[in-house]
Amino acid sequence: MSTSRLFPVLRRTLLQAAPTAIGIVILNFFLLRLAPGDAADVLAGESGSATEETMVMMRHSFGLDLPVLHQLVAYLSNLTHGSLGFSPLYNMPVAALIAQRLPGTLLLMGLALVIALVLGITLGTVMALNAGRWPDRLISVVTLVFYSVPGFWVGLMLIVAFSVMLGWLPSGGSETIGARLMGLAAVLDRLQHMVLPATSLALFYVAIYARLTRASVLEITSQDYVRTAAAKGLPPLTIAMRHVLRNALMPVTTVAGMHIGGILGGAVVVETVYSWPGLGRLTFEAVMKRDFTVLLGVLLLSSLLVIFVNMAVDLLQLWLDPRIEVRR
Repeated sequence: MSTSRLFPVLRRTLLQAAPTAIGIVILNFFLLRLAPGDAADVLAGESGSATEETMVMMRHSFGLDLPVLHQLVAYLSNLTHGSLGFSPLYNMPVAALIAQRLPGTLLLMGLALVIALVLGITLGTVMALNAGRWPDRLISVVTLVFYSVPGFWVGLMLIVAFSVMLGWLPSGGSETIGARLMGLAAVLDRLQHMVLPATSLALFYVAIYARLTRASVLEITSQDYVRTAAAKGLPPLTIAMRHVLRNALMPVTTVAGMHIGGILGGAVVVETVYSWPGLGRLTFEAVMKRDFTVLLGVLLLSSLLVIFVNMAVDLLQLWLDPRIEVRR
């Protein structure tokens, strides 16, 4: 891909990212302030005894006694200095807390997206090549089940099947406690713990990508250039990979980029079910403990992640279809 096509995409995305991120921070800040309670109430409840003077001192030390606009200005000022604030409940900077949980969520999301794309594109291609026959109908029913069943129920059923009944995979956590594994053994142990949560997170999107791939492949196989390639005597595999599947991936990659936010949101449920130490579980804990500073940091990071992934999708589409025009 030439730099003349690459730089306009990067420039346009970066120009849109800054106001979008600021708008998300401000909107989330005011929405979270509508929620009842705060960190001082949670700490007072955990301690079991807190006087009114203690509550006033805690709210003053956390900056919760300031007017809402003053709190917003202080938070934006911290952002300009590269700080996401300080968590009073975890007693550590929010950036350090997120840095501890982020790798786990990125690994889980990455594996779930790979599973969803590989299975979805494969099943969709099989459905298209067997349109109207029993493989198409069977896979359609299976994907409809994946799409209809709630994610937390899928997670629980996978635990019952593969952990409780068969004993093949661990039921939760990110590694075997106390094993102290190193090297390849540690990597394999981590993968074993990721299989069930990543599969639970991916199955919903497998159904979407399979149906989308089926429709795209059926549409493209009816195009003149595909029939021309077949008339020239090109092997069916070459036609399928170079002419059909490459063009069929365009809508799939577009939708996959849009689903990053949904996958990150689904990680909240999946990480809670499987006790996975990631951003999703951190978000759930922050909501329950009214730690709005942590929530704001997670939401900001999530928005930046979605923006970055959509930029990557734009670049991927430029590579898949050079005919796409770039607005300068």
